[in-house]
Amino acid sequence: MEWRDVGFVLRARRHGETALIAELLTREHGRHVGLVRGGQSPRRRALLQPGNAVAATWRGRLAEHLGTFDCELAEAYAARLIDDPDRLAALNAATALLAAALPEREPHADVHASFAALLAALDSAPDWAATYVLWECGLLAALGFGLDLGRCAATGSNADLAYVSPRSGRAVSREAGLAYRDKLLPLPAFLWREAAADAADIVAGLAMTRHFLLHHLFEPHGGRLPEAREMFAERMRRRSANGMLSRS
Repeated sequence: MEWRDVGFVLRARRHGETALIAELLTREHGRHVGLVRGGQSPRRRALLQPGNAVAATWRGRLAEHLGTFDCELAEAYAARLIDDPDRLAALNAATALLAAALPEREPHADVHASFAALLAALDSAPDWAATYVLWECGLLAALGFGLDLGRCAATGSNADLAYVSPRSGRAVSREAGLAYRDKLLPLPAFLWREAAADAADIVAGLAMTRHFLLHHLFEPHGGRLPEAREMFAERMRRRSANGMLSRS
C-alpha cells in the first residue's frame, strides 16, 4: 500500500550502516515513522533535519508495517534558524515534545496546522517566544487538557488574573488568590489578554506549561519532559537573568 502526505520532520535516527528511521508529523496520518534508505547521505541528512517541511510518500506491504519514506524538501526551516540559537532551541523543543507526546498514526490536523504557524513565527516574528508558550498551551488543549485562563475560577471575573491553579488549570484573580499565592502558579498577562511579554513573562509561561505537560502527558506514564524542552527553558531563564532575548 502507499500514501502521500505533507509533513514536518520531528526526528531521525541511524538505522544500520546507511539508513535512517524518520519520524514525521503528517497532516492526514499523524505522527508516522518510516525507513529512509540511504538516509545517512549528506543530502538526505540535511533534508531530514527537525522542523523541515517535506512532501512524503510512504510505502509498505501492510498498514501496520514500518514501511519506507521517500521525502522531498518543501521548506528548510532548520537551516534558516541555524544562526539564531534561541529560535533553534525553541524549534528543537517543539519537535521533541511532538515526538514524545503525540500518539503514533493518529491524525491531528489541528496540531499540524499550529506547528506550521509556530514555524512561521520562529522564522520571522519578533514575538516568537510568546508564540511558543501559546503553542504549548494549544498542544495541551489539542490533546484534551486545555487550560481555562480567561476567567477567575473563584469569582468568575475576567479582570486582574494573576495565578493558575496547578490542579485544575483554571485562572485565579490576584485578589482571590492572595491567600494561596504560594500554592498557585504565576499567570503572565500575555496568556489571558493582549499584552506584550518580556523575558520574565516567557520564563513564567514556560514554567506553567511545564507543570501541566508533566502532570497530564508524561508523569502518568512514568515519563519526563524531553531534554530539548528542558534545555530551551533553561536557555530562556539565563536570557531573562541577563536581560537578553533575541528578537531579530
